Amino acid sequence: MDRRDLLKMIAAATGMALVGGDLWAAGLKSADAGTTLFTPSDTAFMDEIAETILPKTTTPGAKDAACGAMMAVMVADCYELKYQTVFFDGLKTIKALAKQQFGKDFMQLSAAQKHQLLNTLDQQAKQSINNPLPHYFTLIKQLTLMVFFTSKVGATEVLRYVAIPGRYDGNLPYKKGDRAWAT
Repeated sequence: MDRRDLLKMIAAATGMALVGGDLWAAGLKSADAGTTLFTPSDTAFMDEIAETILPKTTTPGAKDAACGAMMAVMVADCYELKYQTVFFDGLKTIKALAKQQFGKDFMQLSAAQKHQLLNTLDQQAKQSINNPLPHYFTLIKQLTLMVFFTSKVGATEVLRYVAIPGRYDGNLPYKKGDRAWAT
């Protein structure tokens, strides 16, 4: 999970339809007012998963953008029940796999162990593309990317951002290593 590769794929993450893209369409079910789907420990767990996917390097990571909290809002307010179920079952599965493979809670694993576990899940997700519902890790990873790169931190500190674009320049020079544009 190289930061550069993720930045190259940002157009796909934000510009193309997500797996389960119909989740954002009309007829969405939201959580009942007064019902909280995620606990603070769930949010911290999602933050940890997101930070493993997009770790802090010379640029901010997923925790800096508080991805876990926004992921909780998106799942609760925008996902249909069947996708919420896949998402919740996935979180439980990740916790169980951490215990099974390493004998510890996911939150107590080293960065290398977290990376190893999520890499394995990423490979499984890529092999399960013919299923009627997306793999839970696909939902988690895509939501992480979308939330991070649409956050203030992701858009202004990782991507290049101009609040009010100036003139249009269709032939803007590109230098190797330039950051992608948020606007």
